[in-house]
Amino acid sequence: MALLTRDDLYSLEQYAQQRAEMRATVMQHKKNRQLHIGPHATLYFEDRLTMQYQIQEMLRVERIFEAESIQEELDTYNPLVPDGSNWKATFMIEYTDVEERQLALTQMVGIEQQVWMQIEGFDRVYAIADEDLERADEEKTSAVHFLRFELSAEMTAAIRAGAEINAGIDHHNYMHSCKPIPRNIRDSLAGDLA
Repeated sequence: MALLTRDDLYSLEQYAQQRAEMRATVMQHKKNRQLHIGPHATLYFEDRLTMQYQIQEMLRVERIFEAESIQEELDTYNPLVPDGSNWKATFMIEYTDVEERQLALTQMVGIEQQVWMQIEGFDRVYAIADEDLERADEEKTSAVHFLRFELSAEMTAAIRAGAEINAGIDHHNYMHSCKPIPRNIRDSLAGDLA
């Protein structure tokens, strides 16, 4: 997938006119890119469209219109665009109760290293987590992590040929899996691969 450039973005005025339509398109698109693993963990798979929307929203909220600041946003979010041999996802640990979430985060230290995807016929691929900055310490993990799942050429070929995909988490305090992942999500993820 090609990285986003300034030419891919709307000006603030153009975006104001396009926002409702773009938002509807992106929300529909995201339905095929959201994978729940157990009751409290979700992978939100990112791609060029989700990142374009994120950047446009940041530019809008922050009223950013200067070239240097726009480039900073591109530099921040482009690393979440898959490059054809991987999937990239925002991983969220989700509890509605704040106290319950705080306690869970102390019990799930290292969970971001235990998230996996598995293509039918291949070994599990564990996530490479938080390449941008450290989001956890020895006391607790963060509720949000950024993950990359790097795939071999053989795996991508199998996916393009229709192989099923499984996903899961192997943390000792949170063990859940999704076997296989729903077809609509599988097909959307297949589209990320070169």
